[in-house]
Amino acid sequence: MTGLVVAGVASSGGVATAQVAADNPGIVVAEDLPELPGAQFVPGATNVIPATEAPANDIKAGSAKAMAEEEAAAAGTYTCPGFSSVDDATPLSYLMQDYYAWGGFKAYKVGNGSGNINWKLNPYNNPSWYMWFHSLRWLGQGIIAASQGDANAIARVTTIVSDWVIDNPYSWKGNVGAWESTMHRTNVIICTRQAVLAGLKVTTLPPRYLWLDKALLDHAAFLTYNWSGAWNHGTDESIALFGVGCTLNRQDYKNLAQQRLAAGITTAIDSQGSTNEQSTAYAQFNYSLWGRAADVLRACGADPGTTITARRALMAKWLALATNSLGDLHQIGDSEVVRTAPVAGTPLEYAGSGGTAGVTPPWRVGLYSAGYVFGRSGWGTSATFADQASYSIRYGPARRLHGHSDHMSLTYAARGRDIVIDGGHAGYQNDAWRTWAKSPFAHSSMTTPLSADRLPATKLTRYALNSTSDFYEFSDAPGTGISRVRATLVVRNPDLVVTLDRGSAKTSQQFQTLWHLPSDQQATVYSRTTAIAMRAGDDTRTILFQVPYRQALPRGAILLKQAQTRPIQGWHYPKITTRRSAPTLMFARAGSTASILSFIAPVRATGSVTYRTRWSGTTYVVDLTVAGVRTSIGITAGGSLVRLA
Repeated sequence: MTGLVVAGVASSGGVATAQVAADNPGIVVAEDLPELPGAQFVPGATNVIPATEAPANDIKAGSAKAMAEEEAAAAGTYTCPGFSSVDDATPLSYLMQDYYAWGGFKAYKVGNGSGNINWKLNPYNNPSWYMWFHSLRWLGQGIIAASQGDANAIARVTTIVSDWVIDNPYSWKGNVGAWESTMHRTNVIICTRQAVLAGLKVTTLPPRYLWLDKALLDHAAFLTYNWSGAWNHGTDESIALFGVGCTLNRQDYKNLAQQRLAAGITTAIDSQGSTNEQSTAYAQFNYSLWGRAADVLRACGADPGTTITARRALMAKWLALATNSLGDLHQIGDSEVVRTAPVAGTPLEYAGSGGTAGVTPPWRVGLYSAGYVFGRSGWGTSATFADQASYSIRYGPARRLHGHSDHMSLTYAARGRDIVIDGGHAGYQNDAWRTWAKSPFAHSSMTTPLSADRLPATKLTRYALNSTSDFYEFSDAPGTGISRVRATLVVRNPDLVVTLDRGSAKTSQQFQTLWHLPSDQQATVYSRTTAIAMRAGDDTRTILFQVPYRQALPRGAILLKQAQTRPIQGWHYPKITTRRSAPTLMFARAGSTASILSFIAPVRATGSVTYRTRWSGTTYVVDLTVAGVRTSIGITAGGSLVRLA
């Protein structure tokens, strides 16, 4: 009898898939975590991040009674962790023809049509495509169908998994895509095992499928000898290793996984709640991942303790403060533009819901020694949530993991829209675009393009938080023989950002303060002092200008860079698969010193800014009228920025 096709998915034996699913609901699959879609490795780089803090001492095996009950049951409970949307574009009908699709790339025939796959393929020369190919997560829809009793799905999924096992014998460490996807593939094999049991309606694996257990033992051995340490890779690996232990009733695997989770939690999430991965999107992923870790431990008879819960609570506060007034996380490091998840019962509920649910957080500003400043004018109690102003500034330890060369850089949102943005996340392919996105030139800070980036640590040297303004000063050495200081003042009513960048060098340099603007705006330079950015028909425009301070403005003091490729400048990556032309304004100087005083004023579409300057003793004063609101900004003899009125 010919198989039927229901909603594009082939079924077996002439029985509609929907009917099979009704008779057999299949396996339980956990909800997807907010995992970033790209490959999480850099080819040629080490992936081991040592744990540097004292481990948690409260993650341990369960009580003797619980362990006895688990042993009597032959195995604990380990829920299939799902496929993290990698399978979304590969329905069962594709699997039956050996097609794989991911990431907006056209579906590609990766086998001979009978489940014999060419695992060396990488037709798009993309490390993410290749890693997810070897993860086997693209089999997800087939695994679910198999668990619901679809015999064709069982046959095809197990054939492909078996083909991977045969073609990639232990150890596969020489293949970086296969290596880095080991923890994900381990989970897929566990899910496949569960699907066979559920699909065949048996409780013991039939002899012809025992190779699945051998494959799990090989994967557990790989995970045992190759731990990535205290970051999301190591956490994922530990969860997968624990999953093998839970599935095959191996206490040794579970014990080792628990030890590694205990070692990793205190480094992966520090005592203030910051991630060690230097990325807001990875912080949100780690928040969810450690929640998954605690759930997995608990479900298979282990005690997750209280450290994981406590560190996640601190990170929930961090993520709430890292949420801008548009409801997105400030785009920092290897982060796409992502929404903040409104986790009920935490500060994230209010931040992620745009103030429509939960309790208003009591903190307006967060300063974190890992190198983050997050601030806002409010949480939507005196204006709508989106109309508040919000900002982020980076500093702290040198770049690592998913971090960028973004120190002193600013992101800023006000009047319901992005005002100053980050260049974004270009993915993990080793090309000029990723190099640019990670470089200082993709961020809104003062750069020195004639010197090599030293990946400096940056100090927060002083700050002052007041009722109508926030002041910060940072210092570092971005290149050999070069020093850099940025003073930043964020003003409320009117919304205004002021920065004073001072640079000095032993040899003549170019000093360029960059302002990256949203891709939906068009920027126009009007003079050496002023540029305006606006989207046609919008009710907001941004006036950016510089005021001469201890240095005359040279010809070309403001330059517009957009959609350039030599050198790359004027782009934004909201997602790793999307690159948009975006205006970048460059406030430029040349010489051995630079003093660049910048003002960023988002105003209504018809609003204007006027100013005059004067000295008051040793304080340089700029008197401004911003969209009808008067204020005065002072630069003290020591370089502090202060709001005077």
